[in-house]
Amino acid sequence: MSSLRSALPATFPARLSDGYLAFRDGRFRQENERYRRLAEEGQNPSIMIIGCSDSRVSPEVIFDAGPGEIFVVRNVANIVPPYKSDGELHGTSAALEFAVVALKVRHIVVMGHGRCGGIRAALDGTDEPLTKSDFIGRWVSVLADTAEAVRCNHAIAPGLRYKALEHEAVKASIANLMGFPHIRRRVETGELVLHGAWFDVAEGELHVLDPENGTFAVIEGPLCP
Repeated sequence: MSSLRSALPATFPARLSDGYLAFRDGRFRQENERYRRLAEEGQNPSIMIIGCSDSRVSPEVIFDAGPGEIFVVRNVANIVPPYKSDGELHGTSAALEFAVVALKVRHIVVMGHGRCGGIRAALDGTDEPLTKSDFIGRWVSVLADTAEAVRCNHAIAPGLRYKALEHEAVKASIANLMGFPHIRRRVETGELVLHGAWFDVAEGELHVLDPENGTFAVIEGPLCP
């Protein structure tokens, strides 16, 4: 262990090196054959999750997933941008294309979460330095129309508007998914199913979107002390 530590640059975060050494001695040792098989045979996940970059909502942790089980792309506010074939760089769209066309995943889950900073930026529109010209401001502008609809909906209490937009943003991203030709085609033939979910950070509860009525319902289960 000391030789591995000494090989690292002095500035490399100790939390990461300690965690890596624990992983090597624990999970990797226990699942060594699985890792070797994944290395030799490649990945074949059936589920893709589009989640937020927020450090509190790791899909692998929330869904207790092992290596190779889910294909994950994370960005600010778990946004799926509209389909554009314009020759520009589109990271999330590239990940979608790889998951659907190359890996042939059978499920895509867009998962939002409570107390999302990106959603707050989209709804408030004034948080510094989240201006319209910076990367975050331009990115969350994808939700501009959705955020405006939430702001103008007087049936939503002011204290519930962030949560409402977190929900509506998931629905908007699912609608944008259907704008990708390769995704729409597979959804229409039944090869692919789209899902929405929302994770309550404080309670550790997962709420799943009912596509029939547009509401989110919590998955019930035992809560261990």
